[in-house]
Amino acid sequence: MVEKLTDTIVKALPVPASGNRIAYDLDVKGFGCRVTSAGARAFILNYRTRSGKERRLTIGQYPDWKTAAARDEAKNLKREIDRGDDPLATVEAERAAKTISDLATRFREEHFAKIRPATARGYDILLNKHVLPAIRAKRVNEISYSDVDGIHRKMTLKGIPTEANRTVALLSKMFSLAIKWGWRTDNPAKGIQRNPEVKRHRYLSAAEISRLGTALDALADRQAATIIRLLLLTGARSGELMASRWDAIDLEAGVWTKPGSTTKQKTMHRVPLSGPALELFAGVKREGATGDFVFPGRRVAHRVEIKYAWADACEAAGIANARIHDLRHTYASLLASANMSLPIIGALLGHSQPSTTARYAHLFDDPLRAATERAGALVGGAK
Repeated sequence: MVEKLTDTIVKALPVPASGNRIAYDLDVKGFGCRVTSAGARAFILNYRTRSGKERRLTIGQYPDWKTAAARDEAKNLKREIDRGDDPLATVEAERAAKTISDLATRFREEHFAKIRPATARGYDILLNKHVLPAIRAKRVNEISYSDVDGIHRKMTLKGIPTEANRTVALLSKMFSLAIKWGWRTDNPAKGIQRNPEVKRHRYLSAAEISRLGTALDALADRQAATIIRLLLLTGARSGELMASRWDAIDLEAGVWTKPGSTTKQKTMHRVPLSGPALELFAGVKREGATGDFVFPGRRVAHRVEIKYAWADACEAAGIANARIHDLRHTYASLLASANMSLPIIGALLGHSQPSTTARYAHLFDDPLRAATERAGALVGGAK
């Protein structure tokens, strides 16, 4: 069926059972929309070169391209073809010349602005440490499944299986964008078998918390000591806390309102602050804090890293195999031991899905023991 394509028509085009199907436009000859069995829609232009060679050029994906804009682009391309040009040959030449280094550069420039700074830093580490050293000079359209699988397998054998999984996820995102940018037509990172991952269950004991407090009293980096204490008192993610601004901290109401731009779930998170947490924030304020950020950085707007201070504190406290993020888990374990419900714990931690909080269900040993003892007492009394 040939008709003038519109956004409404393109959106409603049926998905074929297999392969792909093209619906052509009534106004511009050769211009159409291709629909694949996976439901992807893209605008294309069929044309013939002066030498008689039939070509098909992909203009762009719908809805990134609207129908009217794609039709105008098709008209411009047809004018170039009438002059003797071959637009697809130009695209193929550019595609063949692009390397993984070029892809990494554009990925950083265009994608990093859309994600959290901590995520961008993590991507940067994976790129510089594992991806670029292995395939920097290879052409984007020549990378195969075995190239990506080789990187994953090598990292796994090095004993960093989780990091290997994150690297595959990063490459999958990069190649998805490469498809949008017309640099290749498929994603070689799809289908890589990931390593099994076991969620960490590391919580500081009461004795470790006590020793950590003593170590923080003596820590030379006083700003880091305050940050670590607040992480344990609020259960916040370290990135959220270090990027916190004074306009989000209401010392009178005792509330920290985290804007959606700083939270993992991308939504505003309003949490009450305990007395000790408020005292720490007030102490920073009393010490003459200036500027917008609670924890300003030396060469950057705010503090972004405390890993060295954390390592020093753990060494002084005799704490082994503990990460900064485990302070968040410890906060949740303290709430569970205080008989707080999972919904309350999830609300304080800022979880958007109950399934995320469910990982802490096993911590309710004391409440469960009290409940079963109660049931035992009732049964015993009935006897």
